[in-house]
Amino acid sequence: MEPFVTLRGLAAPLLRANIDTDLIIPSREITSPGADGYGDKLLSPWRYQTGADGQRRERPEFVLNRAPFRQATILLSGENFGSGSSREAAVWAVRQFGFRCVIAPSFGAIFQNNCYRNGVLPVVLAADVVGALAQEAEGGALWLEVDLRACQVRHADGRGWTFAVPASERAMLLEGLDAIGLTLKREAQIEAYQAATRAARPWIWAVEARGR
Repeated sequence: MEPFVTLRGLAAPLLRANIDTDLIIPSREITSPGADGYGDKLLSPWRYQTGADGQRRERPEFVLNRAPFRQATILLSGENFGSGSSREAAVWAVRQFGFRCVIAPSFGAIFQNNCYRNGVLPVVLAADVVGALAQEAEGGALWLEVDLRACQVRHADGRGWTFAVPASERAMLLEGLDAIGLTLKREAQIEAYQAATRAARPWIWAVEARGR
């Protein structure tokens, strides 16, 4: 997984509340058993329309179909982003479209956790701050810097906003690790614990040995 340290990127405004995972990636769009091929399916009910000929075409007025937002790497959205079902494909679609960071007043809890595990940083800022930034972003020229080491979002005019990230999730993103990789960083402690437990409770390990 690509580490996330500092991101300087164009922000796209999508200031709607309660964008759930079924909007982010409808179940009918989940056609692959793996994590690839979802970028063009992100928010498909809003991005596309089906013509009389049965062909799916982009809605030119939708924000993510407009230049320069096709190249945006930061998404500004409304409260409760990613609520609904637990489908991990929702985060895959967000990431594969090109977003490394989503800024919103609140997130669905499962979606938020899936973000950390897939290289996307979910940033919670006050609703009035997100609203003002989204309004400015409408012009297509709002660039923000997101610094995960400092846990700050910075504007070019010098303003900055602090956000919070749990320590283990922050470490995963900074080092580009998944949950297993983060656990293996403590391999020495795990082995020491196992050795101590074998000495203190040998009957536990005897049961394990008989089960093999």
